[in-house]
Amino acid sequence: MSEFNKTKGLKRIINTLSYSKDGFKVAVKEPAIFQLIILHLPLMGLALWLDFALAVKMMLVAGSFLSLIVEFFNTALEAAVDHTSMKHHPLAKIAKDVGSSAQSLALILVAVLWGMAVFG
Repeated sequence: MSEFNKTKGLKRIINTLSYSKDGFKVAVKEPAIFQLIILHLPLMGLALWLDFALAVKMMLVAGSFLSLIVEFFNTALEAAVDHTSMKHHPLAKIAKDVGSSAQSLALILVAVLWGMAVFG
């Protein structure tokens, strides 16, 4: 266990939920995450509203959540890289570009899932 986090049991769970709430508050203020929330909320609502099989609805909602989760990680990665140094460095560029690529793949997955749901 890290020397910085020595809490255990219920107190640890309560602390984790508090940190998660704080993280979500910060995340929704990030333009990239906010834009994706504005995209995915209607998509998830539409997925639940349309007459798709339950498995299809689950895949569409899961794809949207995956895209949001990837963007949360990508934003965290970019913040950590920027905190480390604002200088241009080839490894920092790789980290940021790969994070961005992960989000692109997640969005492609959402498009493919929707294409399969609508046209499949």
